[in-house]
Amino acid sequence: MTLTAPPAPAVPRTVPPAPPGAARRAWRTVSPYAYLAPFFTLFVAFGLFPLLYTAFVSLYRVELQTPGDMEWRGLGNYTALLRDAYFWVSLRNTFTIGVLSTVPQLVMALGLAHLLNHRMRGRTFLRTAVLLPYATSVAAATLVFAQLFGRDFGLINYVLGLVGIDPVDWQNGTVASQIAVSTVVIWRWTGYNTLIYLAGMQSVPVELYEAAAMDGASRWRQFFHVTLPGLRPTILFTVVVSTIGATQLFGEPLLLEGSVSGGISHQYQTLGLYLYEQGWGFFHLGRAAAVAWVMFLLILVLVGLNALIARRRSRKEAGR
Repeated sequence: MTLTAPPAPAVPRTVPPAPPGAARRAWRTVSPYAYLAPFFTLFVAFGLFPLLYTAFVSLYRVELQTPGDMEWRGLGNYTALLRDAYFWVSLRNTFTIGVLSTVPQLVMALGLAHLLNHRMRGRTFLRTAVLLPYATSVAAATLVFAQLFGRDFGLINYVLGLVGIDPVDWQNGTVASQIAVSTVVIWRWTGYNTLIYLAGMQSVPVELYEAAAMDGASRWRQFFHVTLPGLRPTILFTVVVSTIGATQLFGEPLLLEGSVSGGISHQYQTLGLYLYEQGWGFFHLGRAAAVAWVMFLLILVLVGLNALIARRRSRKEAGR
């Protein structure tokens, strides 16, 4: 009989502990994604998903009374928009009001920022006061301006009457109503853009102004040859933001008269009002979704054109 030795007991294998710096390095690698995760979660839930779902709904006939009944239309909602004369009216009004409000607004903001950039008494108070219209409720501001632009008892017509000008029907005239809407937009957003331009001006190196002054450049030439080139990225930003805001204009024209049709002859109906009228006035949710996507594509085209013009200008000046 052969005796065999019992098997040796298994020795448990122990994993060596990770060095202290490994966990720290792993956290440094993962932490940026952890910090960004809440933003992307909210963006997907409230930004990307509604955008894609709106594109999906725009391909169907959907009524507000029966949102569950969806009938496939393909591009029918889009072709119906192209055949609707009021769509083209609202598109033209959006462009006109956008130009009437954006150009004076940015020019005034640039001038105010240039004045506030100089040392003066009460500069801090003025910088704060210029932002007050932006902090005012759009409903309150528009209702006040609606009273100012009243045809019979408005302050604007009263002042015009003092200089011998007949009363203007600000709410029913095509050009007059668009000027009234643009005035509200200019009043609310000029101060916001002023502070953005002021921050951009303060980032321009002082040495450039000193060198220009030593060369005998006046303040006017310094503004054109030092300030404006230094503000080019800031100006591009404000133009893009103002373009997006003008395309989505809704509150000011809605509250001026309280009608989604933008006046008796749609004279100041914007794309935002047209979208609201289609979806919640006529109950055509599918067509309203198509309008929303047309607005989205229009914003992409306008922003792309602004970026292309700015890039070509930069390349042209770099070639010089």
